[in-house]
Amino acid sequence: MASLPLFPLGTVLMPGAQLPLQIFEPRYVRMLRDLVDAQDERPPVFGVIAIREGFEVGSDGVRALHPIGCAARLTQAAAIATDRFLVVCRGTDRFTLEGIEPAGTDYFTASVSYLDETDGDADAVPALADRLRREVAAYRSSTASAMSSAVSPDGGQGEVAEPPDDGRELSYWLPEAVNLDLAERQRLLACPDTAARLRLALGIVRRERALAETLGAFAPPPDRPFSLN
Repeated sequence: MASLPLFPLGTVLMPGAQLPLQIFEPRYVRMLRDLVDAQDERPPVFGVIAIREGFEVGSDGVRALHPIGCAARLTQAAAIATDRFLVVCRGTDRFTLEGIEPAGTDYFTASVSYLDETDGDADAVPALADRLRREVAAYRSSTASAMSSAVSPDGGQGEVAEPPDDGRELSYWLPEAVNLDLAERQRLLACPDTAARLRLALGIVRRERALAETLGAFAPPPDRPFSLN
């Protein structure tokens, strides 16, 4: 097992995905400072885990957590005011939450077990990945008018995320293309292997495509707003 500073959030971080955060709550400012101060000794990594019950902010806001989270490596940090920071992190490895360690800091520290990344039905992965790419392309075609009207915050056209070539990376990528709620993102994160995750992603995007084509109902394109702690 490993010990990780823990950042409970109202979102799910996937391996390979970027997550911008605005940090201002004193305990997480302390966590950020501790990570930066120790980066010469160890990588600035903390655990992101989705809140099952409760809220991000407040000393007693978190009441229950999902069992599987994702380690996040700090890649950028900038102070925008006294004790207020904008940071960007990238998801690395999944973990199972084994328990919250006795309080030694203002923020949560957890005992975690990192999860192996296996393909499952390895022979099926290439075909599943190809089918998922085709389904996402068809979904985008079905929602082309809405996608073309998506405007980025700087007033330009929204950037379209392209699917990765690697099957395992692709299995985590769907939230970049289809706006999913927390529960479905958590189901993807918790899948035991690449093949199972690709199959789940296929089912989700087919459902979303059917809704778009038959009812004209679809979620807006995913964006990357700053998460407030």
